[in-house]
Amino acid sequence: MAQWTSAVGAPQLARLLRSQDSREVQLAGGGRRLPAYRGLADGIRLLVLEGRIPVAARLPAERELAAAFGVSRTTVAAAYEALRAEGFLESRRGSGSWTAVPAGNPLPTRGLEPLPPEAAGSMIDLGCAALPAPEPWLTRAVQAAMTDLPLYAHTHGDYPAGLPVLRQALADRYTARGIPTMPEQIMVTTGAMGAVAAICRLCTSPGERVAVDSPSYANILQLMRDAGARLVPVALGERLAGWDIPVWRQVMRDAAPRMAYVVADYHNPTGTLATEDQRRRLVDAARSAGTLLVVDETMTELRLDADTEVPPQVCSFDPAGSAVITVGSASKAFWAGMRIGWVRAAPDIIRSLVAARAYSDLGSPVLEQLAIASLLTGDGWEQAVGIRRDQARENRDAIVAALRRHLPDWEFSVPHGGLTLWVRTGGLSGSRIAEAGERLGVRVPSGPRFGVDGAFEGFVRLPFTVSGAVADEAAVRLAGAARLVATGAPVDTEPRHSFVA
Repeated sequence: MAQWTSAVGAPQLARLLRSQDSREVQLAGGGRRLPAYRGLADGIRLLVLEGRIPVAARLPAERELAAAFGVSRTTVAAAYEALRAEGFLESRRGSGSWTAVPAGNPLPTRGLEPLPPEAAGSMIDLGCAALPAPEPWLTRAVQAAMTDLPLYAHTHGDYPAGLPVLRQALADRYTARGIPTMPEQIMVTTGAMGAVAAICRLCTSPGERVAVDSPSYANILQLMRDAGARLVPVALGERLAGWDIPVWRQVMRDAAPRMAYVVADYHNPTGTLATEDQRRRLVDAARSAGTLLVVDETMTELRLDADTEVPPQVCSFDPAGSAVITVGSASKAFWAGMRIGWVRAAPDIIRSLVAARAYSDLGSPVLEQLAIASLLTGDGWEQAVGIRRDQARENRDAIVAALRRHLPDWEFSVPHGGLTLWVRTGGLSGSRIAEAGERLGVRVPSGPRFGVDGAFEGFVRLPFTVSGAVADEAAVRLAGAARLVATGAPVDTEPRHSFVA
């Protein structure tokens, strides 16, 4: 009986492997020449560790991979044998070979999961773009929610569309920005991820095309893959100058995607801010093509430079919400532990989303909804977001300065908002830097997590979550990881670090 649960074709695996060698020097991607079989084995191992190839995925036969990758069958056979010896491959006659992880190793994840708090003493976590809660506003919001809670305690507690008081507060906020909105156009969700998941379930079927920014937010990309979507990447404009509208029009015309997912404000991971003209033209293109445009606004509030002109929200070019569905969240602007998000769309779309919710999570927690409502209806939200902006700005400036000191050949554009820095790693493999960095005590996500089919191997994403001495130490450890990758030296030649934040 076969032990594999999925399969990776030879062309796909060859494409993923080639993407790791951004300088096309050797399979291993470093400065030291390794045997071809060793580079191939290392490449497959990295793909497994990063979750870009699932565990228990059947690999191509030796002859098929050799032909697709342009190496000898002997090279592939030796690589497979090395992976078997290390516990990353299992084989059975008649069933083929499939990926595995050695006993005692944690299973790789394909998203950007938070680091367990107990690891904070030895690891600088730059994997998750989330900041501590802005106090005293979290405590005050929860206290206000506790005061209001008795009014709801006698009910069943399930509000699939969200609490009326929060729906009204969110609608009022859009209206105040010049986008007339009724509470009937709002559904409260369990975070932005819950919002996008609900939209995908309602508006797409397995196998349908969904156009996405390239790069884009890793967790959303994986959510869509798991839902069976066929992702169609659309590259950002040259030098990350917002959207390339002619390319978007061509993709919508030729690929006819059912849905498109974009981040207009301080894009994750690049920090790009789309212009007013780009927003208007993308809405026009989507409407003409019959493509539903899903706009993620989780970073909208995080303008870090006061002199940056903020364009109108994308939904202002489709106020009725028939062509544009807007997703918002309190997670980035306020606190990730407050898992409250929302959808703004036409009332009929909201009704359909609410009806479908009966088969998923029924509703979002009442206490958290009351807390966010108390912030939005008073001055707490603006005060809390002000604290968040100050934290992110300080952290951004510290990370930028540290990188320029310790990694001057790494390239990036300093974003005017958001929580992330998109960094080109001087021609080195981002996947290998991430692997070496984790062993040296700094955790970063590599570029391919934010792309489709192995793109962006020469990048890493750095969030604005540390400052001061911690930011400097993170850059020192990344510089150590870069040296290891550049020279091909074993990781254990670099001293391990311990650190207490």
